Amino acid sequence: MHAVRVHTFGPPDVLVYEEIPMPSPGPGPILIRVEAVAVNYADIMRRSNTPYPFPTTLPYIPGSQVAGVVAQLGADVAGPPVGTPVFALVGSDGSTGYAQFATAAAAQVIPIPPNLGFEEACGLVVAGVSAMLILRDLAGLRPGESILIPGAGGGLGGYAVQIAKLLGAGLVIGAASTVAKREAALAHGAHEVVDYTQPDWPNHVRDLTDGAGVDVVLEASGAKLFAESLPCLGAFGRMVVYGMASRQPLTFDDASILDFFYRPALNQSLHVFNLGLWFGLRPQGAVDALTKLIGYAAAGQVHVPVKLVLPLAQAATAHQMIERRETIGKVILKPWLER
Repeated sequence: MHAVRVHTFGPPDVLVYEEIPMPSPGPGPILIRVEAVAVNYADIMRRSNTPYPFPTTLPYIPGSQVAGVVAQLGADVAGPPVGTPVFALVGSDGSTGYAQFATAAAAQVIPIPPNLGFEEACGLVVAGVSAMLILRDLAGLRPGESILIPGAGGGLGGYAVQIAKLLGAGLVIGAASTVAKREAALAHGAHEVVDYTQPDWPNHVRDLTDGAGVDVVLEASGAKLFAESLPCLGAFGRMVVYGMASRQPLTFDDASILDFFYRPALNQSLHVFNLGLWFGLRPQGAVDALTKLIGYAAAGQVHVPVKLVLPLAQAATAHQMIERRETIGKVILKPWLER
């Protein structure tokens, strides 16, 4: 089969499209013929050897979320029958998706509803589930509350806008760096949008909330954008950090922590989100979030923001475009699409 492997850490061109032996499901996992694989920023972090939750042994195949068809069941597995369209988290260490075939544990393989395509399905597994868990479970977004979503034109951000509306948010503010991404945020349902490249953008957010600040902030860039988002948070506000796309360290020392929690005793809280721990320690919560999302998508209440589909052989191009911030919505690779 063909797959993309990383033999050495580095820039996008270390992604090598090559032929390797097809995996065998053995006694436990399920073998999936992969029809679509989602590209996530975590793939880029791992490829470039940015600190990552899982240790990485070279060479490895990137990718953790796929959609496809059950090709073979392991000898001791009770799962969806061969030929069933499914989506899954693949690889015990969260990696192996950039390939024509991949194996997954039976508990992480879920049938796809008939009215959901492969590209849309694999776009749900990480970005959509993360957005649901962040908003519903970690931030505890309540009806009528306000939320600021930087990156609202992207994959997870696009889901977050839509889910916030479904959860009853009274004001959804999308923040993005370009006109096209702000227009995408509005198309997803944001009530207002702001340009976070402008120096006074936090004041704009405060103005939109009549000076009160928002109840919830999602943040995935780190460094500068993290610091600028803090003043946007109101009393009893919750900030959830779910990434660090800037790759710049946070200057969050003891003094700044005290400043955050006592300015001036606003009862604010800071949370850090890790999807892997949900699947590892609270799997039922993650599965429930996924089930809810499937229902929303099947009913047309959540639109899966798939904007770019490329052949698997062009994985390096996909990584380059994401790193250059040229994409809007999810980027999907198709293993059987010719170069």
